[in-house]
Amino acid sequence: MLGLREKLARTREAFRRVEDLFRSGKRREEILDGLEEALILADVGVTASTRILEALRTGTRKDAGEAELGGALKAELERLLSPGTDGRPAADAGQAPAAILMVGANGGGKTTSAAKLAARFKAEGKKVVLAAADTFRAAAQEQLAVWAKRLNVAVFKGSYGADPAAVVFDAAQAFKAQRGDVLIVDTAGRVHTNTNLMNELEKIRRVVARELPGARIEPLLVLDATVGQNAVLQAREFLKFSGLAGIVLTKVDGTAKGGAAVAIAAELGLPIKYLGVGESEDDLVEFSPRDFVEALLS
Repeated sequence: MLGLREKLARTREAFRRVEDLFRSGKRREEILDGLEEALILADVGVTASTRILEALRTGTRKDAGEAELGGALKAELERLLSPGTDGRPAADAGQAPAAILMVGANGGGKTTSAAKLAARFKAEGKKVVLAAADTFRAAAQEQLAVWAKRLNVAVFKGSYGADPAAVVFDAAQAFKAQRGDVLIVDTAGRVHTNTNLMNELEKIRRVVARELPGARIEPLLVLDATVGQNAVLQAREFLKFSGLAGIVLTKVDGTAKGGAAVAIAAELGLPIKYLGVGESEDDLVEFSPRDFVEALLS
């Protein structure tokens, strides 16, 4: 698999203007004057870009050179990309059994990300059960079933329009019977209205908590990197669903808008747990703020 630097090639190109500033030989103030616009054009967003400028103005010397400013920029980007993180990946080995609820708008990559997580955990020797709880889209259930067959993991699905919580209940029973390690639930992205959707998600969570007492429940918000700043707006509705543990940022390899990761983490206050960087089952990598920043900036 290509390295993260290569996977982020299009977003790296978007950051070229930022890098050029730090190679320009300009004085500190000239660099800072051009930096905010360069960051916004790289899809970092106005709010996060303003915070970065403030940090560099207050945290570097008046006569700071390119090396000091560059180091300060990387440090601030890493800080913004690390909100509220406990340093543990989803379904940490010491926390099994675990239930991961994939939530987010339709088209963001929930189903594919659920399958990639299943592949990842199975490769670690964990017993995985999938629940196809997006019963409002037959295609989503069939897609997850195809993945499950390919990965040789159990999957539970209901008929079109069935109660998603009932599907999760059946999956939880099988999970207990099989002494599973990780239950991954693919949920619907749109259930008539946002209020209905949030109620449905809360109902699924209650079923999991009741049927798997003591399990670590991790709702992960799946966001599509290709929509850039719109991902922040898209995500705000899902913040009404309490207890989100983190973000899966998908399709990062196919966009120049990967800089939106900074805005997403900073404005939503949620840690990014995983990056989707391709179509194959192993193209889901644990997110490291340091590695991400190093891949973007030389």
